[in-house]
Amino acid sequence: MLKTVYSTSGMMVAPHHLASQAGRDVLAEGGSAVEAMVAAAAAIAVVYPHMNSIGGDGFWLIHKPGEKPIAIDACGCAAKSATRAAYAGYGAIPERGPLAALTTAGTIGGWKKALEITSAQKPLPLSRLLAPAIAHAKNGIVVTQSQAQLTSDKYSQLVNVPGFTETFLLDGAMPKAGDVLYQKTLANTLEQLVRAGLDDFYRGELGAAMGGELQALGSLLSVEDLRNYHAQQVDPLSVAVKGAKIFNLPPPTQGLASLMILGVFDKLNINSSDDIAYVHHLVESTKRAFRVRDRVVTDPNRVPENLEALLETRYLENLAAEIDSNKALPWPDEGKPGDTIWMGCIDKQGVAVSFIQSIYWEFGSGVVLKDTGVNWQNRGISFSLDSNSLQFLEPGRKPFHTLNPALALFDDGRTMSYGTMGGEGQPQTQAAVFSRYAMFNQSIQQAVTAPRWLLGRTWGDTSTSLKLENRFTPQLIEQLRQLGHNVEVLDEDFSDTMGHAGAIVLRPDGVYEGAADPRSDGCVAAL
Repeated sequence: MLKTVYSTSGMMVAPHHLASQAGRDVLAEGGSAVEAMVAAAAAIAVVYPHMNSIGGDGFWLIHKPGEKPIAIDACGCAAKSATRAAYAGYGAIPERGPLAALTTAGTIGGWKKALEITSAQKPLPLSRLLAPAIAHAKNGIVVTQSQAQLTSDKYSQLVNVPGFTETFLLDGAMPKAGDVLYQKTLANTLEQLVRAGLDDFYRGELGAAMGGELQALGSLLSVEDLRNYHAQQVDPLSVAVKGAKIFNLPPPTQGLASLMILGVFDKLNINSSDDIAYVHHLVESTKRAFRVRDRVVTDPNRVPENLEALLETRYLENLAAEIDSNKALPWPDEGKPGDTIWMGCIDKQGVAVSFIQSIYWEFGSGVVLKDTGVNWQNRGISFSLDSNSLQFLEPGRKPFHTLNPALALFDDGRTMSYGTMGGEGQPQTQAAVFSRYAMFNQSIQQAVTAPRWLLGRTWGDTSTSLKLENRFTPQLIEQLRQLGHNVEVLDEDFSDTMGHAGAIVLRPDGVYEGAADPRSDGCVAAL
């Protein structure tokens, strides 16, 4: 049984132990939480390649003690040639291959922006931050069970995508857990970033090489699209609950939904996390929040309603009043899958980072650029070719994002960085972890380890049932069915379907508390 990790000088958590160690080692050398996160982000892009890549997007929440949290939107936009006419003859945007690679990769721009706006007095050189990632790419990574399984499961979709089999198969054979995979071309790309700077990814040799190869493969992206990209600092959204203020990202992320779930649930005055009322009311809060999300969350320049009004107490109270304690709201709504990593860090100065990085589906578009080793995301398949859709495709538009890192500031002085991967499950797992810890006084590791549920789809799933891990009691499962929930009990005690969560709390007495998810390959690394 995992137990909460404690320390007094800094902490890093990630869903792969090598990423946690990369961040912890930077903290040990006096680096900041932001520098540690860049090191971890680079490392995990190498060691967990089925979950994320430098060819994907990222989002940041950063909090310095005594200051308002800041957010970074490192979401890439649709190519200038990404019009509905470009997909003439298609009923929808292809899910894999070059035509699925239609948005700029933003995460490197996010690393650059984060380092710029939080510049330390004695910053560590980029060569130090990227050194672990370069070493892992050169010396080989050990294939995890999840990477081996997903390579096999998705092989039929990806076998004909340029670069996929050459990169992720071993001499043409399916990798097994424990095999060693080398990514030497990607190592060369990371070394080029060290030599030329992160901006080279967009406006230098790397940008020119990637843009040219993407176009040659049939992607709608171009050198100009990369050249024009910049990550943006944005104002986070927030909601107040009893004893804390919670922060998350604005559109195009679903951060609004994460905040609304907890905002609505907080108004219901549930007294325990150990009975049917807890799960039922959180699921019902989720349904209300998701319906609002699907109505309003889109490209930030096209949001149709005032988001702050949707987080006001009266609006949340009205949604809470709609919930029937004795009956589930029917839920035929379609979910949104995703493939992601979340990581958290708090340094010895108390600077907290909540960070998320993604290529959307497992292996993204599947396109791996042969000259740079970069696996490109397929986030653009969130767009619709229907001109009446909230998410209709237009050049330069940002796609809907399941990504949303969370951060909470407590009235008693605690700071909490938390989050998860898992597409549609991200807001739900955030709600479970936060509520169990903050509202019902579970330890932080207990809150992460406890059995979880998921309404709708996550990565690899198509059904929209209410999925439960099998550690819930038979009585609770039967009660949920009697209330009208379409319950599906999963075979696993700890299912990847529920995402890979984590959390770090810094108490006002200087003690750090950390939790990693037993569903992942990660750990807490502390000083």
